[in-house]
Amino acid sequence: MGIPTVRRKKKDYLMKTLNSLFYGMSEEQKNNCVIVVFVAENTVFYFSFFSFPDEVRSGVLEVISPPASYYPELSNLKETFGDSQERVRWRTKQNLDYSFLMLYAQPRGTFYLQLEDDIIASPEYIQIIETFAAQQESKEWMILEFSQLGFIGKLFRCRDLPLIVEFFLMFYKDKPIDWLLDHLLWVKVCHPEKDGKHCGKQKDTLRIRYKPSLFQHVGMYSSLEGKIQHLKDKDFVKSSLFKAHVNPPAEVTTSLKVFQHFTLENAYKGIECFWAFAPVAGDHILFNFGQPLNIERYFFRSGNMEHPGDKLFNTTVEVLPNDVSILDGYFQIGKARFLNWILLLNFRIANILTVEDESVEFKDSFYSQKIHFILCGGMFDEENEI
Repeated sequence: MGIPTVRRKKKDYLMKTLNSLFYGMSEEQKNNCVIVVFVAENTVFYFSFFSFPDEVRSGVLEVISPPASYYPELSNLKETFGDSQERVRWRTKQNLDYSFLMLYAQPRGTFYLQLEDDIIASPEYIQIIETFAAQQESKEWMILEFSQLGFIGKLFRCRDLPLIVEFFLMFYKDKPIDWLLDHLLWVKVCHPEKDGKHCGKQKDTLRIRYKPSLFQHVGMYSSLEGKIQHLKDKDFVKSSLFKAHVNPPAEVTTSLKVFQHFTLENAYKGIECFWAFAPVAGDHILFNFGQPLNIERYFFRSGNMEHPGDKLFNTTVEVLPNDVSILDGYFQIGKARFLNWILLLNFRIANILTVEDESVEFKDSFYSQKIHFILCGGMFDEENEI
């Protein structure tokens, strides 16, 4: 999988994109995949390797950057299709970025999946892609499409990449990458004396579409400075974003106001996500296990890629141990403020919380009857803290 990225001044989406991709991978699939992040600048310093230490160490995640000499002079390009000089430069450089990434990835595997740095993936995307590709094995396809948008979710055979890149590099100054790809299909199969309908049928033998889409575009702020985009794939199934977990029996209660049918009970049972609104200081979520459980680990994640502002923050996590009585009986094992979770030392068992972006994990072994989430107040929308 290849992901080109550049620094966005307004908002970056890369970490969320990678979280979504890894979230949909089993350990076995991680052994058969490599995600290559191509930082299309002369430095990779802004990329946070510390966010994915295990993935970098295992080799499932690689980060590369081009040499300074790779890019030709990109000033004074011919303006075409009504695009400004800045936009022509942006799309021209983008064509070179894709080409570099494809050539780097070509010898690494059997298939190459083109992605972008501001997308989310369906949880089972790897298995679906592998199965669909196997079903097309007898066909002479060139592209399998898993999204209808731009250059997102396009699967190629690695053996075809040299030809594709050669075509891109011949015309990289002339048109955007998705237009060039369509022209390549025309060159391969369209008869110049036949009509457009015949050409379309011929191209469909090389370009096969899978539905529903497995990837959704979530970036509002483009890598082209000043460009706002609201592109959404209509064939992406929103419900696929929810991944159920198997939880121990418990009575669950909350003082939060539930939005529509997205109840805490259904989330805990693995039916759908929990969605609430208008939190105030002192609101809580409580899991009462009835009988004490030997808890070794908990994992808590709030927020959704399509609704990034709908998350818990300023939140304290407490447990009620079966054999400890201090204050009200609870002791604190986690605390979260706006967006990122704070590392806290657990004073009872001296254990540092392990942290992921916008999620928190606790690992130890103790008997507990209740886990308590306390909201210290406030709300957040995507642009402003309230």
